[in-house]
Amino acid sequence: MPGGSGTASRQSPGCRLLDVIHAPLRLSADPARVVVRPFHIPIEASSSAGRPGRVRRIVESVLELDEEMAEIELELVLRDFEARHWQTRSVFMSRYAQIQSALSLNSAEISEIKQQLIGAYFCHEYSYAAAALMNPSVVPHPDQSGLSRGAVRIAMSLRAVGEGHISSVSFREGILGPGPVVELMPEPPFATAADGAGEAGNGAIEVHRHPDSSLSGTVLFPMTAAQSKGLEDMRLVEFMHEDGSREWIGTYTAYNGAAIRSELLRTRDFRTFTLSPMGGPAARNKGMALFPRKVGGEYMMIGRQDGENVFLLRSDRLDFWGEGELLLTPQFTWEMVQLGNCGSPIELEEGWLLLTHGVGAMRKYSVGAILLDKEDPSKVIGRMSQPLLSPADEDREGYVPNVVYSCGGMRHGDLIFLPYGVADSSVAFAFVSIESLLSAMR
Repeated sequence: MPGGSGTASRQSPGCRLLDVIHAPLRLSADPARVVVRPFHIPIEASSSAGRPGRVRRIVESVLELDEEMAEIELELVLRDFEARHWQTRSVFMSRYAQIQSALSLNSAEISEIKQQLIGAYFCHEYSYAAAALMNPSVVPHPDQSGLSRGAVRIAMSLRAVGEGHISSVSFREGILGPGPVVELMPEPPFATAADGAGEAGNGAIEVHRHPDSSLSGTVLFPMTAAQSKGLEDMRLVEFMHEDGSREWIGTYTAYNGAAIRSELLRTRDFRTFTLSPMGGPAARNKGMALFPRKVGGEYMMIGRQDGENVFLLRSDRLDFWGEGELLLTPQFTWEMVQLGNCGSPIELEEGWLLLTHGVGAMRKYSVGAILLDKEDPSKVIGRMSQPLLSPADEDREGYVPNVVYSCGGMRHGDLIFLPYGVADSSVAFAFVSIESLLSAMR
């Protein structure tokens, strides 16, 4: 069970002892991690009383200031916020450009000081991980240069929850090993939001990490109407195409406050990201996880179409998924309420290792595992009868108690590295030997 830095986990009665190593590292929600975001006010020609709309009123008030007063006001803003953010003045100017376009302002007649001050009035600080940090997913980093033998550089996504219970995607970079050791790169002092670059076709959008920012300091925020209330539970996978090229693909849930849909993130360098909707009946649900390559000439996905069981989906394209076939139903007491995946299947010599989550009595979430046939993943050839990880002791308490949950682990030599969320409040890290996992499923 998770928690602490012990070298083995306690298992449920009747379960063989698994070789689980818990790293002492723990990540928690941090209200001090803030970014500057647009402060949206509806742009109206006039108020109900016939006065200028609020946006135009604010702009006109700034323009009426003399230059000395405008400079004093801007310096007050910068004194409070410039040390807390990266390239604050540039962010203000970008926001001013949006207001200028909406109101058709003549920039030639407006000083740069007043332009920055106008931009500042339409920005705000947003603490993107103040409420919760949870549900990580991990993949090998595109850059594996300069490492010692047995070490692997990783890229990890996390679900960060901030003001208004809106979820975004943050990232951390780190190094595994050699052996069961994880070390994360320090977070930069400033977090930056990825910039949108407009439509990329078929409802997709393209966003870019700032060229001078690190991945560990980058946050992906909702940018479309379908995503307006959150980007949730990204399941990353390093996907190998048939031509040998690699692409990092993430499946996630877009939420607009009333409806959900599954979408795809695609990137080849973690600098430019394409976010696009998926079609088909399966895309109306959440919790989809892509296989890391085609199997039998088909793309394959794990889903939970009815919110209760695990399904295997097949498709001839990445962006359209049908209902699929039933793969796994609840069987044991710790998974009796519902089953789902904990990320993309991991390819082993023995088959496809699929980490699962099960919900039992008192809505207790645990992590288990099954093994699928390598040539025909519709065949379950191994299954754990007891959980691999279950909440216990201090790991039961948090934003959502009695939950351990992951959106994806990865193979690291003869180990599985598994980052996992604890009570929707923090993120912990474990290693489990592949041999003991397979033995527990025989």
